[in-house]
Amino acid sequence: MSEQAAQAIVGNEQSEVSREAVSSPARKPVGARAVPKWEAEARDRVRAAIRRYSKPLTDLIARDANEGDTRLLITDFLCAGLGYDKYDDLTTEYQVKGEFADYGIRIDKQLIAFIEVKRCSQKLNVKHLRQVQMYAVNEGVEWMVLSNGQVWQAYHMTAGLPVVIDLALEVDLLSDASLSVKTDALFYLTKEAFKRRLIDDLWRARAATSPKSLAQVLLSDVVTDAVRKELRRQTNHNADVGEIHRILRSEVLRPETLL
Repeated sequence: MSEQAAQAIVGNEQSEVSREAVSSPARKPVGARAVPKWEAEARDRVRAAIRRYSKPLTDLIARDANEGDTRLLITDFLCAGLGYDKYDDLTTEYQVKGEFADYGIRIDKQLIAFIEVKRCSQKLNVKHLRQVQMYAVNEGVEWMVLSNGQVWQAYHMTAGLPVVIDLALEVDLLSDASLSVKTDALFYLTKEAFKRRLIDDLWRARAATSPKSLAQVLLSDVVTDAVRKELRRQTNHNADVGEIHRILRSEVLRPETLL
């Protein structure tokens, strides 16, 4: 076979490979989750909003802007980033027994969350949580959001005596965390995710592995007895289960996890 003929054959084979690559989409890795179109679009929107509002947020903090100016930025972020309609989904100054919540969020005309806004330079604290908690208790709302524009916190409230409050997520828009990490967190606050109650799944997972939940497991009879057996295996000392339980509570676990 001549050299020219050989080169022609190779060229034809490469052309066939190129055509096949164009006509056949790349296969997804086995086990990879197919992201629905609505979710991909929501994540893209959140990602773009984080980029867009980081500079205005930094400027607000630099000039110690008041709560009203902070609220303007948060309104824009709720709409442009999290997908809420300013007129259909958001209610400002929602009245609750003579007090006013900064925002109420409605989806399909149902009130699902309250948002309490603080000025951009003010750190969020327990006092602010108690304030929005009062609104949630009186209106029977499960979800509460605190924000100063930079930090966003979402809390779940389980009714009862007493009520149980769990932090489901917290994200700092100006932290050193990657853009993808911030996007993943804020995605759960989008209208699309709230409508599908994805944040409920996030809360359940966080609550199941919270320090308090893990402390309860460690202090259970099954675990303390297992600790006693392992201590005996390692040290030949047959410790009292009650003593193990006391030491775990008073010396090993943090006090705040036992409340």
